[in-house]
Amino acid sequence: MKKILTLFAVVGLMAFTSCEGPEGPPGPEGPVYESEVFEVGPDFTAANGYSVTYPLNPVMLSGDNILVYELVSTSGVDTWALLPQVYYFNNGLESAQYNYTFSYNQFKIFIKGSLSDYSQLPSSFRLGKTFRVVIIIGNDGINAKKAKADYSDYNAVIAKYNIDDSNVKKLN
Repeated sequence: MKKILTLFAVVGLMAFTSCEGPEGPPGPEGPVYESEVFEVGPDFTAANGYSVTYPLNPVMLSGDNILVYELVSTSGVDTWALLPQVYYFNNGLESAQYNYTFSYNQFKIFIKGSLSDYSQLPSSFRLGKTFRVVIIIGNDGINAKKAKADYSDYNAVIAKYNIDDSNVKKLN
């Protein structure tokens, strides 16, 4: 009986290990997710509650991150500052800041501050602003293992995550 069971085991093992056929065709490629950068130029008004929301398409994945930078100077070289940025008005008695929030399918840039009426802020603070939005892919197996960049430095982030910002698209 032991010999018969051993024989069945050996035959079964050979049958299962020798059943190889040709490799099948490759499956469809999945989407490629890369870190990216784009610009937005919101106007902050009473009509929009001093906040502007933008959809993300495609949506972000778990572990992705968004950084938003304000264009603070264009003299010679564009200079970007990571939000939130706080500004003081009326001899330092009142303040307002640009800040942002995000979820997997949208992000919002807004003004928040100690003023009771944001329309009293200078028009240059509310209108014609330029922001750069950087989406950093989190769980791609590459960026997840990299040491974090100095997020306060826009150029360091672009270099660290190998993002091409030579032709930044502008969202409306």
